[in-house]
Amino acid sequence: ISTSTGNARDLINSTLSPLNSYISTNWNGYYNALFQVNNMLDITDRFPGSDIARVARGEAYFFRALIYYNLVTRWGGVPILRENTMEKLPRNSEAEVWAFVEENIEEALALLGRSTSFYLVSSDAALALKARTMLAQGKMNDAATLADQLINSGQYRLDSFERIFRKEMNSEVIFAFENLTEESSINLSDLYYTYAHPNKGQGVYRPTPEIVKLFDDNDTRKSISITNIAGTECINKYPSGQTGTDPIIIFRIAEMYLISAEAKGRAGGIGRLNELRRFRGLEDIFPATEEEFLTAILDERRRELMGENFLYYDLVRTGRAKEELGLLDHQVLLPIPGRELQLNTNLTPNPGY
Repeated sequence: ISTSTGNARDLINSTLSPLNSYISTNWNGYYNALFQVNNMLDITDRFPGSDIARVARGEAYFFRALIYYNLVTRWGGVPILRENTMEKLPRNSEAEVWAFVEENIEEALALLGRSTSFYLVSSDAALALKARTMLAQGKMNDAATLADQLINSGQYRLDSFERIFRKEMNSEVIFAFENLTEESSINLSDLYYTYAHPNKGQGVYRPTPEIVKLFDDNDTRKSISITNIAGTECINKYPSGQTGTDPIIIFRIAEMYLISAEAKGRAGGIGRLNELRRFRGLEDIFPATEEEFLTAILDERRRELMGENFLYYDLVRTGRAKEELGLLDHQVLLPIPGRELQLNTNLTPNPGY
């Protein structure tokens, strides 16, 4: 994705600064959410015999794991807050944060039940987060096992993009956030559509020409992924524009197919990759080397998950960000916000910023 004024490199250069408001807003957003989650854990601890408190506690552990997954993949080691405190804590190591993510997932799995609605947190959502977490750490056997567990559970099946991204009941979504206007002003489609669309939009972000070219005419994802508005290509997964809000999909089974394929490597994973491709209207492929297979996986993730906040970290975790995005060595991590460094002198900046 690029900005409306240039290419992806322009977006990266303007964003990766300790003074950038996007950086500070995201950091503060995660820690504000963590404050609420830790409050929930404190409150539910007072009602050990309550079934409602048990479920709420499981949900809180899930969200704490998801929050720290997002923190560690963006900033590396960050302060771990097991409870809310006014103490100015130093950063934990990256390894300690990953261990904390896994710990919270296990706590969630011990408390949560199976899915009754993809708008509610379930043990399946926790398993999906665990699969994503294992892939990010290079724990490939665990990642493949967990992804296959969800694929083979019979609870989920690949479904059409028309159903997934048009707020219809479908068999693919594992967990999504029902983004109600009363609860939040977050509206992705306002950023993706241009003002020329009937539902209007700011058109801040748009797919690059390279991404558009990745979609074959036979690809059943194409029309829901990209639409042309008055000569401008726009992301089409979030259709409300400025008229409302759209669900934010956190986990769906297609990602598990891609995790399973990548984690198994070329020999074991090509079947899973081609299974997904066939369902999306594409022909089977047979990469000759592991490197070509990884390229095929990343290209498929671009097509499947475009606009769902995966690509940047996909390139970082696979060691391709510097080559493909032109990043400097230190830019594989985001800068710690400058204001946080001022307020907490025990924090240290990420090198290079």
